[in-house]
This record gives sequence, structure tokens and C-alpha cells, in this order.
Amino acid sequence: MTAFFALTTSLLWGLADFGGGLLTRRAPALTVVVVSQGLAAVVLGAIVVATGGWSEAGPRLWFACAAGLAGPVALICFYKALALGPMGVVSPLATLSVAVPVGVGLLLGERPGPLQVAGIVVAVTGVVLAGGPQLRGAPVQRRTILLTLVSAAGFGTVFALIAEASTTVTGLFLALFVQRLTSVVTGGAALWPAVRRGTPALPEGGLAWTTLPALGFVGLADVAANGTYSIAAQHGPVTVAAVLASLYPVVTALAARGFLRERLRAVQAAGAGLALAGTLLLATG
Repeated sequence: MTAFFALTTSLLWGLADFGGGLLTRRAPALTVVVVSQGLAAVVLGAIVVATGGWSEAGPRLWFACAAGLAGPVALICFYKALALGPMGVVSPLATLSVAVPVGVGLLLGERPGPLQVAGIVVAVTGVVLAGGPQLRGAPVQRRTILLTLVSAAGFGTVFALIAEASTTVTGLFLALFVQRLTSVVTGGAALWPAVRRGTPALPEGGLAWTTLPALGFVGLADVAANGTYSIAAQHGPVTVAAVLASLYPVVTALAARGFLRERLRAVQAAGAGLALAGTLLLATG
């Protein structure tokens, strides 16, 4: 059961990343975040009401609020990176978010084991190589790499906060709802002044109604992935769940290859692979 739900998490996260990056090539990243998270918040609100999740309200929800503040920043940076660079490079680098829980552990007095140390070295090497250092051909933009690393730090922070926001399944639904609601309010607050300054909130020609299902899918897939990961971690070793759930970049890369015909240079593919391998080492160390 752990393997099934963890692999389902990888599938959902991978498809959500692909869809979010693709939509950001057509609409502003902030608009994609606000709309997709808003649609997810509506569904989550209905689930909370149906399951009686309000009974789980308490001080722990402040962690969900904090996650809701960090989430939009991470998503905007990630979607912009996906829109600017190859998904097969950006998505694996984003899995470096696992370094955040490791850093928290160090601050609390934990010491990394040999596998974790190896994971850090391998992951950093992957970051360098993913930039495409070679004699010919244009490398991946530094801005793309920077945006991806910022998003990874944000995602890691969100995961750590959400883990503290609930202890039960119904509590998780409530925490995710509060997180999404905070994200929508935060994103909307950032979108409004940007529009007042003349920055378009919608693509030229407006946002087609046909894109709403795709936006809804991105938001709901992200929420569902959090749920399946929680179930996987509750029914088996967290390390096993984390390793299998960390394979979602493979889904994104395969989707980009299948739908967009993306082709990576050898050094970029090697860098992305090393970053993913380093992440797996960190998760299992």
C-alpha cells in the first residue's frame, strides 16, 4: 500500500508540474497560481464541510497559514522556471527541497549520515552540470536555475510546515484548505497592485474558458498528491514513501518528452540525473 500511494504521489506531482509549467507559457505565473489554487480551495472546502474537518481547528493551523504564505512564492518561481527552461532539468532540481528538512534536523542537533553527505555532494554537482557548462550551445539560463532553487527551498518549507499542521486525515484536509485559502489571498493581494501598475493579469486575448479544466487539474492534482503522500507515510516507512514520491520528476520529464518533444543535451541530462540521485540519497540517508 505504501508503494502504491507513494508512486501515485509521483504521478500526480509530475503531471501537476507539467501542466503548471505549460499553462505558465500562456498566462502569467501569478494568475495560474491564484486560479488553480482557488479552484482547489473550493473543492477542499467542500471536503472539510463533508468530513467535519472544522472540529480539528486549533493552534496548529498557524503552520498551515505560514505554508500558505510560502507556497505561492515557491509555485510562482517554479512555474516561471518551467516556462523558461527545459522541464527535464527544472523538475529534478526542484526535488532539492528535501534539503530543507535535513537542514532543520541539523539545527536541532542531528548529524547527517554518510549517505546524506554523499547526497549533498551529488546534488550540488547536479546543480552545476544542469546549467549546461559546455563549449558550444546556449546553456540553461542562470535565472532559470536560480528560480528553481528558490522554489525548492519554498517547497521544502511548505512540506515541513504542513507536517506540523495536522495529525489526522481530517486535520490534513483542514490544513490543506487553510493553506490554499491563504495562498489565494496572498496571491490575489500581490496580483491586484500588479494589475493597477499595468501588468496584465491575463494573456493577450483573455483566458479561454477551455483552460479552466486544466487549471483545476493542476490545483487538485497538487492537493491530491499531498493526500496520497500522507497516506503512504502513515502505512509504511517514511523513507520508502519519500524515495518513491521523489520520482515525480521522471513523470514531468517523460511528459515533456512525449508532448513537447524536448531534447536535453548530455551534460544537462547528466546534471538532472545527479540532482535526482542526490535527492534520493538525502531521503534515504
